[in-house]
Amino acid sequence: MSDYSSILLENAVKQFASLPGLGRKTALRLVLHLLRRPRNEVEAFADSLTKLKADVRYCRLCHNISDSDVCPICQSTRRDRQTICVVENIQDVMSVEKTGQYNGLYHVLGGIISPMDGVGPKDIEIDSLVERIEPEHIKEVILALPTTMEGDTTNFYIYRRLMPTQVKVSQIARGMAIGNELEYTDEITLGRSILNRTEYTG
Repeated sequence: MSDYSSILLENAVKQFASLPGLGRKTALRLVLHLLRRPRNEVEAFADSLTKLKADVRYCRLCHNISDSDVCPICQSTRRDRQTICVVENIQDVMSVEKTGQYNGLYHVLGGIISPMDGVGPKDIEIDSLVERIEPEHIKEVILALPTTMEGDTTNFYIYRRLMPTQVKVSQIARGMAIGNELEYTDEITLGRSILNRTEYTG
C-alpha cells in the first residue's frame, strides 16, 4: 500500500527524489511547497525546465552550456584569448569564475579518464582541445582537474597529446583545502591555486 493519498503526489515525489542529493522527505517537502504556490508560478517553473532541455546548447569551442553556438566567454574580447583552463565539467567553470582570479578561456572535457567506469580518452573532449591550440594561437593550457588518480591520469594523457604543439602546460597548485573537486573548494583557496600554478612536466 502506498504512503501517499494521491498517485499524482507520489509520482511527483518520485521524480524529485530521482535528482542527486534529494531524499524522499526533501522531495515531498518541495512538491508540497509547489502545490501551495499559485498555478502560474508552477507553470513557469515547469516551463523553464522544459525549455532548458529542449533549447540549451553547448558552445562549439569550449563545450560550456550556452544559449548560442558560441558562449559569452568565448565571444568576449576582454578575455585572455591565449590561455585555456581545462576543467572536468560545467560546475568547475562556475567555480573558477567565482574566484575572479582567471580571465582566460575554458575547455570543458565532460568527464575524466576512468577505465573502471568505462570512460576512455575518446569519450571526453580531448581531441577538440588539441585542435584548438594552433588555430587559436594558444600559449598556455592550465590543467584544473581533480587531484585524484583519474584526474592525474587525464592530466598526463593531455600533456602527452599536447607535447607536439609545444604549448606551455601548467597545473593549478596542489593541496586544495576543501575536497578534491573544484565545485567544493572555497573561492580563496581555488583562486590562489590558479595564481600559484606550476609548469606541468608529466
